[in-house]
Amino acid sequence: MFGTSPGHLLACSSQGLRPGERHGFPRLARIMVSGAPAPAGLNAWVREAVSPSVPVISSSGGTDVVAAFVSGAPPLPVVPGEISGPVLGTAAAAVDGSGRPVRDAVGELVVTLPMPSMPVAFWDDPDGSRYRAAYFDTFPGVWRHGDWATHTARGSFVVHGRSDATLNRNGVRIGSADLYQIVEGPGGVAEALVVGVERGDGTYRMPMFLVPHPGQVLDEQAIDVLRHRLRTEGSPRHVPDEFHVVAAIPHTRTGKKLEVPIKRILQGARPEDVMSDGAVDRPELITEYVGLAARWDAAEADDRRRTEDRSKENAR
Repeated sequence: MFGTSPGHLLACSSQGLRPGERHGFPRLARIMVSGAPAPAGLNAWVREAVSPSVPVISSSGGTDVVAAFVSGAPPLPVVPGEISGPVLGTAAAAVDGSGRPVRDAVGELVVTLPMPSMPVAFWDDPDGSRYRAAYFDTFPGVWRHGDWATHTARGSFVVHGRSDATLNRNGVRIGSADLYQIVEGPGGVAEALVVGVERGDGTYRMPMFLVPHPGQVLDEQAIDVLRHRLRTEGSPRHVPDEFHVVAAIPHTRTGKKLEVPIKRILQGARPEDVMSDGAVDRPELITEYVGLAARWDAAEADDRRRTEDRSKENAR
């Protein structure tokens, strides 16, 4: 087995790499990916560029349980873009806002019964309040992990991204992974980051940050193409409010995009209050988002001054 991340395979695909043309993989049985939702296109690239007989097995779990909740298993079919089912010992499900299990609809990924490696306490939490707040406050007695997921009628799962980083357009929830599947890859960009930001003035902004492929120019025409793809392959709600071309996207040391910390920074939080430099692969990239938050603050202050000036003028 070869374990890696969807981002690594997407990078190989976007570079036009075709390992199977130069190397043989007679003992490679499967490629395991985790750390982020895996787009369906990864399976096609592995079949064409690596080996037609090697499946891509996606899994989703958490560092806090030292395990996966959902993954592949030898008897289960592999469907591109889906995760085959729950791992042994895990009662995984997707539930609606009332905690009722749902199928073929987006819900919160939960674990309804104790599993072998669940933590039972936190350090320096004598009454267990922090532990309960972290996992059990939303659905009493049920572990809520913080991911949006669809539990299909076939028993497989589709993980859409962090529920605390959900995009909310006009009351409709959208997973960030749904946008990444549209814009990332050989026909799009090397990597993207999108967040939904509720601002203090009551506005909602949804910016997308784009990393171009080497040699690619992301001018307004290229961004219009991406905007059209998001509208047609997704919906008008999938189109971000603004696009920013950046050199790279910051990740955790384990390769996850910093969606929630970036959202908090764009809401005005100080970087040191929402993240640790030691947990970020490239801390210097954070200045891009601090600068954008400052520009938003300045623009909103100008709008307020103009509104106040107009009000004073009308009062006269």
